[in-house]
Amino acid sequence: MRIAGAMLLAGLLGLVAALWTWTRPGTPGPAAAPEAGVAVHVLNNGFHTDLAVPRAALEAGGGPLAEASRSVGAGDWILIGWGDAKFFVDTSPMQSRIPDGLRAFFRPGNASVVMLDPETGDPARRFAPGSRRTLVLSPEAFAGLRNRVQDSLSLAEGRPRLSTARDGDGAHFFASREHFWIGYLCNSWTARVLNAAGLPIRPLRSVTAAEVIAAVDRVQLDTGPRRD
Repeated sequence: MRIAGAMLLAGLLGLVAALWTWTRPGTPGPAAAPEAGVAVHVLNNGFHTDLAVPRAALEAGGGPLAEASRSVGAGDWILIGWGDAKFFVDTSPMQSRIPDGLRAFFRPGNASVVMLDPETGDPARRFAPGSRRTLVLSPEAFAGLRNRVQDSLSLAEGRPRLSTARDGDGAHFFASREHFWIGYLCNSWTARVLNAAGLPIRPLRSVTAAEVIAAVDRVQLDTGPRRD
């Protein structure tokens, strides 16, 4: 019995280790010549990651995502994020949001939203170098990223559905067909979007913002795209 128990424990530990290190490959590759590619920023505020993309490139592909982007305020860049439909939108003090945060984490099947937030200047300038990364994506890789974001939108008769627009900062939140919970957090979503652009990711670890940044760093070591 002791031998069987030890073998079971060893098997479980091996499974956990395999899941922890499992890497999901990405195709196509993200690198492109600077003059032919699209610069995309990955922004990390310590616990949450957003993507910043040039608005013209985002809208050039048409479809529901372009329609959503055109419906928000002026700005050359669009910040893109994803999260729980209530917790992500709320800007009240964090201490008052703890019960709702626990609800978002531990209750499966929570409604979610895709954020589109326009900015007039390059949003990467607001982030310290250690908190931002820049990828130059090939046209094919950017199309993969864009399509993954668009696929997250919940549509009504083919059109994006605005959930809410936050007062004060211009952010618009569109209903998403995906669900937020502890097994699929905001950083998990960002990692999947980057994976669609060609970045290999480690899905289990991608619950943290640091792992999303690490995924960018690994591909930059391998291919040498620009880093700011």
